[in-house]
Amino acid sequence: MSATLPADLAGFRIHLVGAKGTGVCALAELLVGAGAVVTGSDVDDTFYTDEVLAAIGVPVSPFSADNVRGGVDLVIYSKAYSAASNPELAEAEAAGVPTMSYPEALGSLSASRDSSGVCGVHGKTTTTALAGVMARAAGLPTAVLVGSAVGAFGGRSTITMGNELLIAETCEYRRSFMAFKPRRVVLTSVEPDHQDYYPDYGAIRAAFVEYLSALPPGGAAVYCADDPGAVDAWSLAKAARPDLRGVPYGYTAPGDFGMEGYRVERERGVFRLRGFGLEWRLRVPGRHVALDAAGAIALIAAIVADRDGGRRLTGGELRAMSEALESFSGSRRRSEVLGEAGGVLFMDDYGHHPTAIRSTLAGLREFYPERRLVVDFMSHTCSRTKALLDEFASSFADADLLALHRIYPSAREAPDPETTGRLLYERTLAATPEPERPSRRYYEDPLDALPFLSDELRPGDLFVTMGAGDNWKLGRALYDARAAAEARSKGQS
Repeated sequence: MSATLPADLAGFRIHLVGAKGTGVCALAELLVGAGAVVTGSDVDDTFYTDEVLAAIGVPVSPFSADNVRGGVDLVIYSKAYSAASNPELAEAEAAGVPTMSYPEALGSLSASRDSSGVCGVHGKTTTTALAGVMARAAGLPTAVLVGSAVGAFGGRSTITMGNELLIAETCEYRRSFMAFKPRRVVLTSVEPDHQDYYPDYGAIRAAFVEYLSALPPGGAAVYCADDPGAVDAWSLAKAARPDLRGVPYGYTAPGDFGMEGYRVERERGVFRLRGFGLEWRLRVPGRHVALDAAGAIALIAAIVADRDGGRRLTGGELRAMSEALESFSGSRRRSEVLGEAGGVLFMDDYGHHPTAIRSTLAGLREFYPERRLVVDFMSHTCSRTKALLDEFASSFADADLLALHRIYPSAREAPDPETTGRLLYERTLAATPEPERPSRRYYEDPLDALPFLSDELRPGDLFVTMGAGDNWKLGRALYDARAAAEARSKGQS
């Protein structure tokens, strides 16, 4: 039984199936903040979202039909579950309890507010988080939802400064973002991905064109002028909808949000925007992150103009936004700094597409030119690895030392015995100049690399785990071991 969220959520009883998922947990924060009474269920495994749910007072139980009996007004579920596989959704269906998927619930919430959706194959999480910190600096009455924990949000995925506006990360997978109802959209990038759903570039581009084309009359598309796919999608949407407003940003963009003079200065990325007379500074590495920042600034400017009759950002607002940008330390698994131990700087990054890998490693190389760059990568899904095998193999040129592993599986596809982590390793070797090939290693399981890397890492190195798999555990194990050894050494001195 389908449903919509009521305008007044005070006292409304909602149960979340798959509550520990990042998106569903973030939605729980917004629902609790709006006065709903929220419960949840999930698997027993522990995630960082357990702490968030406990802090906002959402109890989480194992899956059971009993959880939706006796007084639940609505069930919201992660799309990883269905009535065929989940006892709570089966019970809700049998008892006539209304249900909504997570994208539908977020879409229903967006329809009741002046909403902005951030989308793209790359950069949407960072762009949304940056838009959140700058909306706060500009004093906008905004709720923000990000698909990752953000340090500037107190380690949570949402922040609420009011309920007039909503800025949310929206996902292209299975066209989930079509449930969202934005007045404006930020489009960071379009290229082949999610090959289990979008077989080719034309298919995934069509989804983004559809999303842009669903904007209301006069809606705004803030798009990256440096990304050919984003420009392509915007051009097609504009041809279908001449009334839409385009706001380009980037190094090649015309207008106010054209970027100039990017440089690295004392571990800060520094750039200017053509329409504003101040420098913007970022402590998160990479020209691609500066691009995300420009997109976020353009979004805030568009929101202010729409709310206030075309008003431009004031000097005071711009200075406050600039300070917020420089203080931004990133979000979970996006060039996330774990710490420094034994002279080694440890980071973790979610980059799992060749373009993201290449741009992230280039940014780290530029930010930390004196450090040896040691990279551990675990590919995610056989379909993506197979479709982009050569692109993956050539994306690690900036790594001084590289360890690769088996492919991290996905429940959404069957294993492909012909597409393996070892195949990726062999193709990477073939793409590596022969003198550098000994610096490429393969270990079936990430923790198999622990003895080698424990001996290999030396002071001055930057070690980064990359990918959407579970190799982050290797980085944590290496960091914890070196931190403990460093503490023992200091205790003995």
